[in-house]
Amino acid sequence: MITDALPPGLLISAPASGTGKTTLTLGLARALRDRGLAVQPFKSGPDYIDPAFHTAASGRVSVNLDSWSMPAGQIGAELTRAEGADLILAEGSMGLFDGVATPGETGTGASADIAALAGWPVILVLDASGQAQSAAATARGFASHRPGVTLAGVVLNRVASPRHEALLRAGMEEAGIQVFGALPRAADIEMPARHLGLVQAEEHPRLDPLLAAAARLVEAHCDLDAILAAAACGPRPQARPAVPHPPGQRIALARDAAFSFAYPHLVDGWRAAGAEILPFSPLADEAPDARADACWLPGGYPELHAGRLAAATRFRAGLRNFAETRAVHGECGGYMALGAGLVDADGTRHQMAGLLGLVTSFAKRKMHLGYRRARLAAPLFDLPPGTALAGHEFHYATLLDQPDAPLAEVTDAEGRPVPETGSHRGRVSGTFFHLISVPA
Repeated sequence: MITDALPPGLLISAPASGTGKTTLTLGLARALRDRGLAVQPFKSGPDYIDPAFHTAASGRVSVNLDSWSMPAGQIGAELTRAEGADLILAEGSMGLFDGVATPGETGTGASADIAALAGWPVILVLDASGQAQSAAATARGFASHRPGVTLAGVVLNRVASPRHEALLRAGMEEAGIQVFGALPRAADIEMPARHLGLVQAEEHPRLDPLLAAAARLVEAHCDLDAILAAAACGPRPQARPAVPHPPGQRIALARDAAFSFAYPHLVDGWRAAGAEILPFSPLADEAPDARADACWLPGGYPELHAGRLAAATRFRAGLRNFAETRAVHGECGGYMALGAGLVDADGTRHQMAGLLGLVTSFAKRKMHLGYRRARLAAPLFDLPPGTALAGHEFHYATLLDQPDAPLAEVTDAEGRPVPETGSHRGRVSGTFFHLISVPA
C-alpha cells in the first residue's frame, strides 16, 4: 500500500478562513522559486480558485487534494506530481480541523486529514489583530488537538507594530511555539473579492506584480531557511487513480471566461489516458469541434455573460447539431447553459442552448454549497446506471424548472437527499455538482 517517500512538504493552514493563508502560500512559493527551488503546490479541499494562483506563483500546476471525496489511491496519484520538486507547499482550506461530520473516503475533508496522510508539518497563520500573548493559547491548542498532526510553528499576520510583535513573540516563546515570521498589515496584496469567492488568476489585471509583492513581503518578514528546515514528509499512498475514463478519444472542452472551471486532475487524467482535448470558446461564438467524440461544458460564470451567450447563435446551433449524434455534459455553469433559460441578477431572462428544459435564476440568490454523493440513474458517457460519483457543489442559482428525467440520486455529506439531481434528455446531461472522483 505504501511506496517511496515524497519530497519534504509543509501545509499552510489557520484557525479560520480569511487569516492570510493564501498570501503566505503565494509569497513563499514565489520567493522560493526566485531562489531557484522547484516548489510543488497543492490545495486541500475542493476550492477551484486558489490552485490557479499557486500555479502562477510556482510555475508548477497545482491540484486539489480532498480527503472526503478522494480515496487514498487518488490522493497518491496526485502526489506523484511532486516528483522532481525540492519542496511541497500545500494550502489548507477554512480552519485546520474544519470538515464535515460524516467522514468520506479518507477523512472529513479537513486539511488536517491531508497533513496526517502525507506527513506534512503544519505552519499555522494566526491573525494577531486585537490580541497579544493570548494568541499563544490558540497555537498551543492547535499543537495538541489531534495526534498525528504536527505543528511546526506559526506565522503571525496583521501585526500592528514592533511592540505588538514583541508581545506576540513573548507569548509564543513561553508556550514553546516557534515563530517563523510576523507579517504587517499589507492591504495592497489582498485578493479582490467576487460573488463566488476570489477573482480568478487569469482575470487578475496585475497578477505578476501581486505575486512579486507577496514574495517581497514574505522574504522581508519570515525566516525562509527555518521554514525550509521544518519541512518533512511521510511515505505516499500507492497511486490508484479514481478519475473516470475519458468520455471520448477527442473531447470538446468549453474554455473561456464563462466556462473557466474544470478540476485540473480530471482533465489531466483524460490526457494521461490518451484523450485529446479540443478547447473552444462559447463567448467567441465557437461551436464544439466537429472531430470530437464528446463535449464537456465545465462550470464558471455564465450568469455574468448571459447576454453574450444568448447572442452566440453559431455556438448554440453547433452544440445542438453536435448533440444529435454525440454526448454532451455540463457541470454547474455548463449545466445552466444547456438549459432553456437563465435569469440574471437584474431579473432579465436570457435564452440558453435549450438542450435541456432547465431554467435557473440569479434574481434571488441562494447559496448551494457542499460535498455530494451521486448514484447514476442513467448512463453518463460510458459510466452505467448505478455508478457512484463523488463531487462538490457551489453556486447561487435558484432552480425554477427542471422538467427532464433526473440523472442521479444525489445526497450531501451526511447522506441527506439533495433536490438538485441533475437531469438528462437524449444524449445531453448535466449536474450542479462538479465531479471529483469515481470511488471504487
